[in-house]
Amino acid sequence: MVIIICLFIGLLSAMLGSIVGFGGGVILVPILLILHSATPLFDWANASTIVGISLIIMIFTALSSTYAYAKNKRIDYKSGLYFIAGSLPGGVLGAWLNQFVDTDVFSLFLGIFMLLIFTMFLFKKAPEQAKEDIDRKTSQSIVREVKIGDTVYRYSFSPFIAVAIAFTVGMLSGFFGIGGGSLMVPAMIIWFRFPPHIATATSMFMILALSIVSSGTHIALGHIEWMYVWAFVPGAWFGGILGAKINQQLSSKAVEYLLRTVVLLIGLRLIWQGLF
Repeated sequence: MVIIICLFIGLLSAMLGSIVGFGGGVILVPILLILHSATPLFDWANASTIVGISLIIMIFTALSSTYAYAKNKRIDYKSGLYFIAGSLPGGVLGAWLNQFVDTDVFSLFLGIFMLLIFTMFLFKKAPEQAKEDIDRKTSQSIVREVKIGDTVYRYSFSPFIAVAIAFTVGMLSGFFGIGGGSLMVPAMIIWFRFPPHIATATSMFMILALSIVSSGTHIALGHIEWMYVWAFVPGAWFGGILGAKINQQLSSKAVEYLLRTVVLLIGLRLIWQGLF
């Protein structure tokens, strides 16, 4: 029974995570925390175990999603490498810090964090920068240009700011086991003006590297329940591919509204669980 539930959770979380570029952990971790408090079948799912499992599952989710997005040429590899450079050391630090919190406190922290994610999505994306504005950027900025269909998008970012943000995102990812995309995607869209589909795909590329490093830290700390990991893997693999395909069919607004609803409801549920 537990194996079937894990398989379904892996499929659902990976599919939704791939659609929005979050990696699936933002769905998987809260669901396991809720099941931990609701049924004895998930007594094994404490904070450290859940995060360790989530990060390993995200390797498979991110790998399948990155492959699907790469075929459609949606990944900005150059920008992604800057984000990876900042996120990897942050991921190791966050994974190490996770062992010092208990499950109820972790639920409360994660619930508050998810409400912050929800708040970020209430901000309207800044208007597209004019070509002249981007051309006036200093030599310290990275200027990118991509073509999606018949539309050419131009955007830019400071590599120093990108690395600093990615370090923070990596630390939160290692601590919460949520992949980092939940902060990186809004940051890329709102602050750096990435096209939504490029931000989603590039985020999954970053999550692939980050989840490998962060999960390695949790393995070294002995946080992995391998018996349950393999129950999530098949669902995570196919969910990642399915989510990437669905992403191509949905509008950016549809993806955003779906995510807002899920993040808000789960965040409120976790805060309630952590307090009471």
